[in-house]
Amino acid sequence: MRDIRVLVVDDSTVFRKIIRDALSGIPGVDVIGHAENGVLATKMIQELQPDLVTLDIEMPEKNGMKVLQECREKCIRTRAIVVSSLSKSSHQSTMAALGLGAFDFVLKPSGESIEENATLLRKELEPRIKVLRVACQSNNLAGTDRTKPQIVEPKPQPFCGIPEIVVIGTSTGGPVALGKLLPMLGELPVPVLIVQHMPAGFTRTLAEDLNKKCDLEVAEAHGGEQLRPGLCLIAPGGRHMKVVRTGSGVFTRVTDDPPVLSCRPSVDYMFQSVSEAFGSSILAVILTGMGDDGSRSLNAMHAQGVNVIAQDEASCTVFGMPRQVIEQGNADHVLPLDKIANTVRKIIVPRGVMACNI
Repeated sequence: MRDIRVLVVDDSTVFRKIIRDALSGIPGVDVIGHAENGVLATKMIQELQPDLVTLDIEMPEKNGMKVLQECREKCIRTRAIVVSSLSKSSHQSTMAALGLGAFDFVLKPSGESIEENATLLRKELEPRIKVLRVACQSNNLAGTDRTKPQIVEPKPQPFCGIPEIVVIGTSTGGPVALGKLLPMLGELPVPVLIVQHMPAGFTRTLAEDLNKKCDLEVAEAHGGEQLRPGLCLIAPGGRHMKVVRTGSGVFTRVTDDPPVLSCRPSVDYMFQSVSEAFGSSILAVILTGMGDDGSRSLNAMHAQGVNVIAQDEASCTVFGMPRQVIEQGNADHVLPLDKIANTVRKIIVPRGVMACNI
């Protein structure tokens, strides 16, 4: 497998060194150059045609957004990973960059030395670059390997009636996928819960952006919200979300429990609590993402009668999380992204009224 060719773009001399040092410790990476502003970045992207650009958003002369826009307009297929700061303006710009086609984003580390920051950044970049390196061989981002997913027929399951809640798990590519899926759902007579792997701060911006586009009321969960029809809550970045049933309804809880297999928020963590509160009256949706978060909980939930939809390979940014569910035989429907909303509505909307159990 050939090395992945990377161009580093950042206006900070210090961060260019941190990024280069981080990349130098990742097998199969060839750093072919660097640019300190967007004007030079655009020129070098066209000349060098890198496989990947690590892209700062806030730069003089031409920002990272304009670089992405020009690449899109000129049909340049270079992938980009945004290296973002923690400022609120960066949250908004990063979400917009994902909408313009950036593959993913990582946070600029805030360690005490260049060496520490390079190590922290390497841990974030390495799994993403592993996916991209394989994708460069096949010119396809869907999947973490070149093998076709093993198609497994769904396991037989009991019919458990119409679901009382929709739960969604996603990671890499999720913000764009959610931006397409949620508006298509329209109004739903059930609540919706989402885990999107993200750091703190970014999920609030994501929720605000989605709320402007949807008939659903979309918000970042803070804990204590009572689930109700038409309310869509997103787990806060860097924290877990679960639900608990009390005598007066079902409520969210936000916790700082340890990461589940390196994930916080965790899809498995949220799914497990929803299973305890709702039994099998659940519709679960697994969208694009790296890894296998969600597959463990769904293995038990599907056996109990939970209906499961998995996004298909062709429409995924990364076909990791859906692949695991499909290959375990736990996907009742494997669908392209633009077909999922219609299937959700067919399963949910016929009930016409909200379940009295919520």
